[in-house]
Amino acid sequence: MASSSYFLLAVLLALVACQGNASDPSPLQDFCVADKHSPVKVNGFVCKDPMAVNADDFFKAANLDKPKDTKYSKVGSIVTLINAMELPGLNTLGISLARIDYAPLGENPPHTHPRATEILTVLEGTLYVGFVTSNPNNTLFAKVLNKGDVFVFPQGLIHFQFNPFHDKPAVALAALSSQNPGAITIANAVFGSKPPISDDVLAKAFQVEKGTIDWLQAQFWQDNHN
Repeated sequence: MASSSYFLLAVLLALVACQGNASDPSPLQDFCVADKHSPVKVNGFVCKDPMAVNADDFFKAANLDKPKDTKYSKVGSIVTLINAMELPGLNTLGISLARIDYAPLGENPPHTHPRATEILTVLEGTLYVGFVTSNPNNTLFAKVLNKGDVFVFPQGLIHFQFNPFHDKPAVALAALSSQNPGAITIANAVFGSKPPISDDVLAKAFQVEKGTIDWLQAQFWQDNHN
């Protein structure tokens, strides 16, 4: 009986440990400002000497109040991300921020954040947003958001935002639960990989002719990050 109890306790502790490692690690000190010039390679960034840290390490004049030019974006959106690379004081704090500007009929195309959950707030305009659950159901959860509305995209799930108006831009602010959330834009990754994925593989996966895949792979797959 005692051995069973010990086994169950060990399993519970293992599950707690796994949950603790499922996102950015918790800091063990007040802060760990990123030392981006250190030659030491770690998961994240080495800490800058605390005695050399100043207020500027936690500050960035990011101009997030100013609209970005979406004119040259093929998808009609620009993402301005503030992460630990941009703001060293974010290192180990498990959070980042992004402003997203949408042209009329612009979109932030289907993508995932492998390391972060995202919470999106609409600042101006209207957005049609949604995410799709994992296999086998692939259920779409979608909503039309207006100014002041908030929507959550769970970590790792494919999601998108689209401005449905042809004459009005939109702006949103996103908070993400990682200092480096990462982004995988589905179309770019599948059809724009280098070297390209075999058209035999993709034709079978998408159930289309290889010529269609070749045409898609020949397109210029542009990143919409600023």
